[in-house]
Amino acid sequence: MTKAKNIRAVAFDLDGTLVDSIADLAAAANAVRSSESLPLLDDATLASFVGDGIGVLVHRTLSGNRDGVADEVQWQRGLAVFVDYYSRHLSVFSRPYAGAVTTLGLLKSLGLPLAVVTNKSEVLAVALLRQLGLADEFSLIVGGDTLPERKPSALPLLHTAEVLGVSPQELVMVGDSANDVLAAKAAGCFSIGVRHGYADMDTLAADEATRPDWIANDLPAIYDYLAPVLKAAREAG
Repeated sequence: MTKAKNIRAVAFDLDGTLVDSIADLAAAANAVRSSESLPLLDDATLASFVGDGIGVLVHRTLSGNRDGVADEVQWQRGLAVFVDYYSRHLSVFSRPYAGAVTTLGLLKSLGLPLAVVTNKSEVLAVALLRQLGLADEFSLIVGGDTLPERKPSALPLLHTAEVLGVSPQELVMVGDSANDVLAAKAAGCFSIGVRHGYADMDTLAADEATRPDWIANDLPAIYDYLAPVLKAAREAG
């Protein structure tokens, strides 16, 4: 609670945090597999490949392994197929998680500016948020290619804090992956993990390096957690 009372802005990861996008990502990944005459992979396997940007996702998709690397020529072909397919099918199945829209509105009612900090390319992130009617909720959208470094680097969150006019210690990062927690720790931000995402939050919490400061069972719980803390801090200050 000590750090939470200082919060003045909130940054959200996108895939697996605000939006359940795995079905569309998996369809694009399997379009890549099909183009190379490879057997299709199930959504659960592909979900474990998500979180480090499209380039890495294509390597993992082609190799069928989270640590795999495709050869350069095959990767270039696969990347072109993925971007073409996914850009045309961004929101066929993708939807905001339960309570997302309400939670964003409630957080803004507390006077907290909101941002998205994702490893998805900025163009695709903005397009997806627009298609889902969420883009206008955010003061800033930072993609994996917006800056020279992406999460787990501290840079995206340091940039976000600067643009929003708060210190890193006044920014909370909400996410579902190790990259989100690691970026928050590196930047000195408060971190909130969500259980509904693509990583096992209990596994992350078991390791001090990837343990968030607080874990939310769902998005509305974030407002329920922050509202009384911030109210008490403002009344005391």
